[in-house]
Amino acid sequence: MVALVQTVAFLGLEARTVEVQVQVTPGLPAFVVVGLADKAVAESRERVRGALSAIGLSLPPKRITVNLSPADLPKEGSHYDLPIALGLLGAMGVVDAETLAAYAVVGELGLDGRIAPAPGVLLAALHASERELGLVCPASQGSEAAWAGSIEVVAAPDLMALLDHFRGVRPLATPVPGEADAAVRGPDLAQVKGQETAKRALEIAAAGGHNLLMVGPPGAGKSLMAACMPGILPDLTPAEALEVSMVASVAGTLEGGRLSRTRPFRSPHHSASMAALVGGGLRIKPGEVSLAHLGILFLDELPEFQRSVLDSLRQPLETGRVQVARANAHVTFPARVQLVAAMNPCRCGHIADAARACSRAPRCAQDYQARVSGPLLDRIDLHVDVAAVSAADLVLPPPSEGSAEVRVRVEAARAAQTARYAGRGVRTNAEVDGELLEAVATPDEAGRALLAQAAAAMSLSARGYTRVLRVARTIADLAGAENVGRVHIAEALSYRLRPVVN
Repeated sequence: MVALVQTVAFLGLEARTVEVQVQVTPGLPAFVVVGLADKAVAESRERVRGALSAIGLSLPPKRITVNLSPADLPKEGSHYDLPIALGLLGAMGVVDAETLAAYAVVGELGLDGRIAPAPGVLLAALHASERELGLVCPASQGSEAAWAGSIEVVAAPDLMALLDHFRGVRPLATPVPGEADAAVRGPDLAQVKGQETAKRALEIAAAGGHNLLMVGPPGAGKSLMAACMPGILPDLTPAEALEVSMVASVAGTLEGGRLSRTRPFRSPHHSASMAALVGGGLRIKPGEVSLAHLGILFLDELPEFQRSVLDSLRQPLETGRVQVARANAHVTFPARVQLVAAMNPCRCGHIADAARACSRAPRCAQDYQARVSGPLLDRIDLHVDVAAVSAADLVLPPPSEGSAEVRVRVEAARAAQTARYAGRGVRTNAEVDGELLEAVATPDEAGRALLAQAAAAMSLSARGYTRVLRVARTIADLAGAENVGRVHIAEALSYRLRPVVN
C-alpha cells in the first residue's frame, strides 16, 4: 500500500507542492528516503522512529520507502518530519489515508513525539489555501497559519494529540489569527539638536521612499537620526504587513503568529558577509536586505563593509528583489528597501577640523571615500553633510517639531503618491521610472532649464538625472504642489553627490 501526504518545498517566497509517498513492502527491514533530500530530511528517519516509539508504536519489520516527489526538486529543512510520519502511519493503517489527502502538512518532530515549530508556516498556509487544502502544523504556529484566511488549520502540540484529533477522540481547537501589534515608533526627532538640513533630507527620504547617505564626523547624530526613521514613516498597510510577515516566516523569525504594523529596521554590523546581507548560505535564507523589505536597511560605517558585499546591493536596490543562483535552484526574495547609510568623511572622522585631523589629510579622506564604489553611490538619491554638533546646539531647547509633526506631512505625501499610482504597481516616487516618471515629474520651463544646466555642470548620469526628478517630485508632494517647479529641482540638486573634500 502507498500512502500519500501533501507538503511544500520553499524556494524563496514561493511554495511548491511536494507529495510524500510512503510504501511499506515485504523484505529486509529498511527505512529509505529518496527524492533529492538534504541531510536534515535524511535524518528525519531517526526523529520519526523516536516519535513513533514515544506514542507506543514501532516500525514494522518491513522495507519502508519514502519518495519525495517531484524527485528533481531540492528538499531542505526539518518540516518534512511530520508529513513523513503521517504518511507512514497511513501506510500502516493507523490513520485513514483519505483523511490525510485533504491536508498539507508541515512540522518538525521531537524524539518524545512533540511537534516543534518550522520556518515557513504562513507561506505553507497560503499555498494550501490556494489549493483548497487544510493545513496541519505545530500548535505554536497555529495563529500564524490562521492569517491565511478561510482555511482549516489543525494545530497539534504532539503526535498523539494529532492522532486523537483524526480519530475524533479529542478534536483540537481551531486556532485564531495572532494579534497585529501596534507600530513601534522608536526615538523621536525632537531628541536631535540642530541638523536642520539633515532632518529635512530625512523627511524627503521618508516621504518618497528614497535612499539616503549621511556624511559627518563621529557624534554628529547620524545613527540617532537613522533610528528616528521608523517614527516618521506611515504604518504598514494590511497587505504590506502580510508581505513582511511572509519573509519573516520563511526566515523563522515570526514569533507567536504576531503581525506587526511597524516597518522593518535592520542594522547589520559592517563585518556582515555577502550571504548575510543579500541572502544565500548552505540552506538558502533571506538576507538583511530582504528582512528589511518595505522598511529600512541601515548601514552604519559604510566604507567599513567589504567592497564586494556593498556592490552586491546594487542589483537589489535597482530592481527591488534579490536573485540567489545555485547549480540546482534559483531563488528570488523581495528586497524593496530604503537604504539609509552613514559614514565618516575620513578614517579619523575629523577632516573638517584642522586641529584634530590626522597628518594624512586630505589624502586620507579621498582614500576612505573611494572604498564605496561610484555605481553604488549613484543609486543613493540623497547625499547630505552632517556637521558636528557644538555645545551651543546642545543647550538649546528641544525643537518645536518632533516625529509626530513630520509624520503628518510624510503621510500626506504618501497618500498623494498612492492616489497617483493606483493600479500601476508603484508605491512611492522612488519606484517610478520611464514614461510614467516623465508624465508625473516633468518640470516647468524654468525647472527644465536649471536641470539641463546642472546635468552638464555636475556630469549627471542617466540614473542620476532620473533620481533628481524623483526627489523633486517628492519635494513637490511635501509642498502640496501639483507640478514640479524650479524650486523643487533646485532643492533636489542640492542633495546630489558632491565631494566632501575639495
